[in-house]
Amino acid sequence: MKNTNNNPLPNTQRQGKNIKCQLKTIFNYLKKHTATASMVTEATGVDQKNIYRFKRDLEKAGTLWGIEKKLCKHTGFKAWYLTTNPNKAPYNNQLQMF
Repeated sequence: MKNTNNNPLPNTQRQGKNIKCQLKTIFNYLKKHTATASMVTEATGVDQKNIYRFKRDLEKAGTLWGIEKKLCKHTGFKAWYLTTNPNKAPYNNQLQMF
């Protein structure tokens, strides 16, 4: 069945108003910037544990992508740089196989 929901954010019925605000903040920040979870925490003030939960929800909704894994500018460890900008999304050629 095709999803006809025009809202790019996942359905978050279990979450309160503050959580929805945090999700929108992260979504909008990643639409303009490519950053790791640590960098998003530093820029937005949203707790990193919440960012990982939102990351999972946005990936399931098909609106968040990992661009590349390289050293984080904030921590110095290897981490995925994330984006919600569809123009920066990696091309998936799996649909072109058949």
